[in-house]
Amino acid sequence: MGGKFVNWLIFLSLCLIWGSSFILMKSGMETLSPYQVASIRLISSGVVLLPFALKAFQRIPASKRMPVILSGLLGSFFPAYLFCIAETKIDSALAGILNALTPLFVIITGIAFFQLRINMQQLLGMLIGFIGLCLLVAAGSNISLAYFGYALLVLLATLFYGINVNVVGRYLHGVGSLEIASMAFVFLIIPCLLILYFTGYFHLPLGNPAYIRSTLASSVLGIFGTAVASTLFYMLVKRAGTLFASTVTYGIPFVAIGWGIWHGEQVNVQQVLCLTVILGGVYMVNKK
Repeated sequence: MGGKFVNWLIFLSLCLIWGSSFILMKSGMETLSPYQVASIRLISSGVVLLPFALKAFQRIPASKRMPVILSGLLGSFFPAYLFCIAETKIDSALAGILNALTPLFVIITGIAFFQLRINMQQLLGMLIGFIGLCLLVAAGSNISLAYFGYALLVLLATLFYGINVNVVGRYLHGVGSLEIASMAFVFLIIPCLLILYFTGYFHLPLGNPAYIRSTLASSVLGIFGTAVASTLFYMLVKRAGTLFASTVTYGIPFVAIGWGIWHGEQVNVQQVLCLTVILGGVYMVNKK
């Protein structure tokens, strides 16, 4: 019983952290480019985890270091840039719908490449959760498909997420969550610094309050939305399995609703009903 409680606690924490990422991304891109916001995000996460990196490198077997680095690239590096670029042209509602395809990509890539086996109940739960999410966004948002190419960037990011979940679940069972995150993100610091340099970040008026706010928003996004959240996510994958961990994407839009209430927006009955549908799907995936 205690184990399930901890799993749900991690689940809800991830929904809260990742659900707040969209606002932080937009705050960062008020003055910075999407490449700069994503780079600062990843550098911040790497710097926070730097004290743990040496011990992680020593503890992680040589045979598992490459899967750890691959996990950092697929689970954080590429998606961070893809989401920031996409958010310049598509609204957060569409991004939320597409992000919810992650559990389905977990199933597709798991079956295709990782010998993942699921039952009909789990598959039905995933589909119910996705339908509920689509209904949720339709109940409170106007979705524009004018920038279809940018929507495909989010789809590509969710495909990377799906592969990463299977990599962690299949190859990194014996590696600690903090060790995976620290080694993966410290490895990304140098390429991200190079991207900042070549995009002209260090030549910007960084003493300007607007640039300070954007940099701080990107840093907070990295510390909590990447370093802390990734550590928790790796922990959840190994505790509860790849499918349940991937359903975190169904909870993210509800945090966006919470931000909407905070800013005076209304939540209607249809959205509450959709919440019930989504949680029902998550329950079916997790039920033995």
